[in-house]
Amino acid sequence: MVLLQSVLAFVFLERHWELVTQRMSEAVAREMAAVVALLEAHPQDAEIQSIIDIASSQLGLRVSVLPEATLPPRSSQPFFNLLDRTLAREINSAVGKPFWIDTVGDTTVIEARILLEDKVVRIFARRSQAYATNSHIFLVWMVGTSLVLLFIAVIFLRNQIRPIQRLAEAAERFGRGHSIAELGHSGAREVRQASHALVEMSERIERQVEQRTTMLAGVSHDLRTILTRFRLQLAMMEVSEDSRALRDDVDDMEGMLNDYMAFASDNAQEPTAVVDLEEMLRSLCEHAELQNVPCSHFIDGEMLIDVRPNAFKRCLSNLVSNACRYGTSVEISAVRKDDVLSITVDDDGPGIPEEAHEDVFKPFFRLDEARNQDESGTGLGLSIARDIALAHGGDISLQDSPRGGLRAELVIPL
Repeated sequence: MVLLQSVLAFVFLERHWELVTQRMSEAVAREMAAVVALLEAHPQDAEIQSIIDIASSQLGLRVSVLPEATLPPRSSQPFFNLLDRTLAREINSAVGKPFWIDTVGDTTVIEARILLEDKVVRIFARRSQAYATNSHIFLVWMVGTSLVLLFIAVIFLRNQIRPIQRLAEAAERFGRGHSIAELGHSGAREVRQASHALVEMSERIERQVEQRTTMLAGVSHDLRTILTRFRLQLAMMEVSEDSRALRDDVDDMEGMLNDYMAFASDNAQEPTAVVDLEEMLRSLCEHAELQNVPCSHFIDGEMLIDVRPNAFKRCLSNLVSNACRYGTSVEISAVRKDDVLSITVDDDGPGIPEEAHEDVFKPFFRLDEARNQDESGTGLGLSIARDIALAHGGDISLQDSPRGGLRAELVIPL
């Protein structure tokens, strides 16, 4: 709209000023030419006064005759010299005699001096006679209506964009595990349709997750019942090498079952709550020190965060446990800046080759060398941690640690 108004203003006003000013200057120049012709035809003093009176009353020109034989020196032209240039051209065409004009000195009148044989004719004309002075009215109306239309357009667009912003925020909240059932349907028809589709999709996903969780809970209950019978039977058997081996196998099976259930289940059903991250990190460090692994933590910024507490603690616990298993010391750093939380877990262990940094997040992936879950593990610790991070709208990345081992960095928006 601004570009269109600018083009229209330039084209119209330029043509308007140029054409109207040319016609008005042409009329004034002809009137001056008529006065000069009359003064040349009737040089008597009495007749000159009559011509001056007629020019004043009928043409609106103030005419005087100066007993001079020269014209003033030409003054510098103004920067915007449309009137000066047009009027000079028309006077030269209509009068055909040496002249001098001044369109700058007085803002309300213009002065012209025309050289005759023995005198100079001095003529004053109103500026409004030779120049279109009311063009600003068009500019005022154009700018005023443009501002009104822009104001209406801004309000309209804001009302149309606000539902789209709410839709984007709702999709982001749903990606973090928050409920969007109360998302309002407003805006254009297409936006309302998209909002309704998003709510329906979230409900279907929640029902599917709930059904899967219920099914897995039933499977877990049945398997745990069998494992409990195994434990009872082993408890009734005499202690021997075979019974100890079977008991270890049952423990491994139970650990694997817990890992499988944690990986297959979804923590999105857990409600979010505000937790103290500093207290959580302190608890993780105390647990690491119980395993004879020195652990220190550093925080920077506000540490009260809104997350799913159990899932988030499990994510950090998996990262810290992995660092404790292969390092002799662990360092945890948490920095909050611009509503983004970054948590790094550094160890001084053997590390992981760079080409395997993404592979270790795959379910059941195991490294034959360097570091991975121990032989009784399942290779799901990092997979579970990344799933929880993604459920919070963040991600986990691995890189070489300044301590010589591996650095796991968890970044989530708050």
